[in-house]
Amino acid sequence: MTAATSLIPGLDDIVKRGDPRRRGEIARAIAQLFFQDAEKLRPDLVDLFDNLLIDLVPHAELTSRVDLAERFSRLNNAPPHLVSQLARENEIMVAGPVLRRSPVLDDAALVEIARLKGQGHLLAMTERPALSVAVTDVLVERGDRDVVRRAAGNAGAVFSQGSYSELIKRASQDGVLTLRIGQRNDLSGEHLKQLLDGTLDVIRRRLSSVVNPVRQVEIKHAMAAIEEAALPPGPRRDFSAAQRTVLTLHREGHLGESALLGFAKALKYEESIASLAAMSGVRLSILDRLVAGDRYDPILILGRMLNLGWPTVRALILMWYGPHRTPADADLEQARVNFTRLMPSTAERVVKFWRNRQTI
Repeated sequence: MTAATSLIPGLDDIVKRGDPRRRGEIARAIAQLFFQDAEKLRPDLVDLFDNLLIDLVPHAELTSRVDLAERFSRLNNAPPHLVSQLARENEIMVAGPVLRRSPVLDDAALVEIARLKGQGHLLAMTERPALSVAVTDVLVERGDRDVVRRAAGNAGAVFSQGSYSELIKRASQDGVLTLRIGQRNDLSGEHLKQLLDGTLDVIRRRLSSVVNPVRQVEIKHAMAAIEEAALPPGPRRDFSAAQRTVLTLHREGHLGESALLGFAKALKYEESIASLAAMSGVRLSILDRLVAGDRYDPILILGRMLNLGWPTVRALILMWYGPHRTPADADLEQARVNFTRLMPSTAERVVKFWRNRQTI
């Protein structure tokens, strides 16, 4: 027993042999004295109450411990040893309140508890108004899905570079976590790009719909950088002259299938792709990557969606093969059959998906 127990007659005996109910009653009575003048108590008196209560509270019944934990968790000068004791209880109903809000707990105590206790204790910590890097490092390292989601959604949490990278890695399999990270004010441009690069299109669109306008612009820029990085290796095509040509045709009212057919027959790739982009509404860089792939299916889809005639589609396919390759007649006939069978509604859905990739 502590020396402080000798100040109250019979307290030592209650601590040693009293039943939980009696201990709880005494603990509440002593705590009530503390609460009456808590703001005015000198440090030495706080220590006195601390020494009295740490012997009683652990042996009190659960309801008493929960009540005391709730009340002490809101005090700036709560007895520090008692608060530390409550925070380390296995019963989360007792530990939870002080872990969530007690200003008495320092980072060293939080880190120790986070390393030793279970997910319930970690989850309670994520609700603190502020979380330092030292604490979030452990939460991200040991936390389950609910813990990392709650931590990422805490605006007062600060994350190290390593923890941010781990959060983004886990977000690739967790749409909710992606949304939480994507809305953080401290998210860097590089981390945003990493987050979006591993995220499904539907989650990207959802994220863009819930963030502020500034973040929406950042998302568009990040996606443009991702798409640029995904382009095939080798020299990038320069579409600037082709875009000027297509823009002039559009202004003069001459941009249409006839102009597209002329470009395709002349094997003018840049002008053909710029025309298709303007006519379909798909961003040029995306369309270039699609058409430059190892299959000409995108040409069939665009042709059906734009209601192009087979001669124009055929010319685009020949342009896709290039001047040094000649497709067999059977291959061209199969392409024509596939083009004829392609439903306009199906083509429209695919092109709509391509368009959405530039607006997420």
